[in-house]
Amino acid sequence: MGRALSDDLRSRVLKASDAGMSARQAAARFGVGISSAIRWIARAKIGERTPRPQGRRRASSLDAHKAFIVGLIDERDRVLREARETAGGRARRRSAVSTALRRSIPIRTFSDWQDPPPGFVEADLVAHSGPVTSGSFIQTLCLTDIASGWTECAPLLVREQKLLSEVLTELRRLLPFKLLGFDTDNDSVFLNETVRDYCRDGGIEFTRCRPYRKNDQAFVEQKNGAV
Repeated sequence: MGRALSDDLRSRVLKASDAGMSARQAAARFGVGISSAIRWIARAKIGERTPRPQGRRRASSLDAHKAFIVGLIDERDRVLREARETAGGRARRRSAVSTALRRSIPIRTFSDWQDPPPGFVEADLVAHSGPVTSGSFIQTLCLTDIASGWTECAPLLVREQKLLSEVLTELRRLLPFKLLGFDTDNDSVFLNETVRDYCRDGGIEFTRCRPYRKNDQAFVEQKNGAV
């Protein structure tokens, strides 16, 4: 009955408008909202005198990019699947960094930088998860040069040390100078044999900040909010 009454009111408002009554006058006369009367009359002027079908999906500006977005999702799922297979077919907790490995990577504090030449960078991962850190989400590897402030960023679909090394290789191609030093926090995605050996083989000085001392990485931390 509500739908029939609504259609009847619409018809009465439109007839009153056709007779020269304003939208405000018609709304007051038939007891409907002024916004509804204005909307009905505006649609009637373009030939829409009956209600639109209910539940119809509204067009989105993203519709033209549907194939590209679906492709990104499929690629993410593929990478996640391969990462899980590499890890043994199931999700694993972040592994703790061994004491021996941690001790093999020197600590560099904020005051230790002095005046380095271009090529010594601080690195950090920025998580794009919003307020909830569970589930899958992209992270950005951010490198900031100490001498110049030059910053390069690249996304990681999964937190995996081999993938991080590959992304770091791509970022090295973008830097306008040779990568000489790589300073990170104590995250296990950085402090592992894969990244340590990568830096050693590439002639890159690998250092880390003190645990829970974000001020040691002030150069990259001040860039994170803009990523």
